[in-house]
Amino acid sequence: MKSITIKGSERESVGKKATKALRNAGKVPCVVYGGDKPLHFSANELAFRDLVYTPNAHTVAIELDGGASLKAVMQDIQFHPVTDSIIHIDFYQLFDDKTVTMNIPVRLQGNSPGERNGGRLLFRKRKLAIKALPDKLPDFFDVDISKLKIGANITVASLLNDDFTILHPDTTVVVQVLTARTAVLDEEDEEGEEGEEGAEEAEEASQE
Repeated sequence: MKSITIKGSERESVGKKATKALRNAGKVPCVVYGGDKPLHFSANELAFRDLVYTPNAHTVAIELDGGASLKAVMQDIQFHPVTDSIIHIDFYQLFDDKTVTMNIPVRLQGNSPGERNGGRLLFRKRKLAIKALPDKLPDFFDVDISKLKIGANITVASLLNDDFTILHPDTTVVVQVLTARTAVLDEEDEEGEEGEEGAEEAEEASQE
């Protein structure tokens, strides 16, 4: 999985007054959990742009003044209710030998023949929660829908992998195509209907 580097400074004071001063200066107060004790740091809000405002999932390399560095994943984020600016982020520290839980985005590949024939494509799970070692975290789940016909679906069962555990039941539907009133079930049905109509027309012509 791709990593984004965040450069920041460790926070000596974590009180309300110090936190407010950080925000007024355009910085985001953050906490990293998972280590021996919580680590408090801050960084410029712009430093989180590529981490927060993207559908992609990333790990984070946090580099602090003084040379300290660690790997982490974002666990929670809070936005200001009026301005939408970032006001706090929680991270979870990564260790090579400890599994971590993370939401991984799903990407649809190809075009569904069911949707082309008038069915309604429903993208039910845009992200899937998984548990894995840090070096086994995938960037995406790529789901091929090029053979997805009307009435068919793709479930978590088709995405299982020995590298990680998907934290959803195997029967969870990721994407499906529902029947619409104007939908054509498939090409064979179209041909069958045309054949029946041709037979009826021939019979009518023979009776005239």
